[in-house]
Amino acid sequence: MGAVAARHDELKELGVQVFSISTDSQFSHKIWQEEELSRMVDGGVPFPMLSDQGGRIGSAYGVYNEDAGVNIRGRFIIDPDGIIQAMEVLTPPVGRNVGELIRQIKAFQHTRKTGEVMPSEWQPGKQTLKPSPELVGKVWQVWKPEKAS
Repeated sequence: MGAVAARHDELKELGVQVFSISTDSQFSHKIWQEEELSRMVDGGVPFPMLSDQGGRIGSAYGVYNEDAGVNIRGRFIIDPDGIIQAMEVLTPPVGRNVGELIRQIKAFQHTRKTGEVMPSEWQPGKQTLKPSPELVGKVWQVWKPEKAS
């Protein structure tokens, strides 16, 4: 959450609303904000921290672990129509990548606006593809994956 908070202004510029949801109580969130998060990022987390005690929201999104009584860490990109466009669920040992989140948001916004699609490894400003019957079977002529350096 600290990493998302650190880049919150960039997310706001993209028109993104950020929420964090956990099974912790609002009181736990308050202490976490005051004692931990505010020391990671000036002012702490600038977006709502919602309490999902009982896991109803987590269950709806498929991330509630009933045995442990917690939501598994995940993130969801939900478009303006309320449709989940992407989700990532990771176990606690591996942190999420906010840069990748922002890249995906830009890609989804671009495709929503233009109808173009982004090939693997796409970065803003790089080549996109325009789906058409003429492109079928010929993607190889216009796009090749970049090799890792």
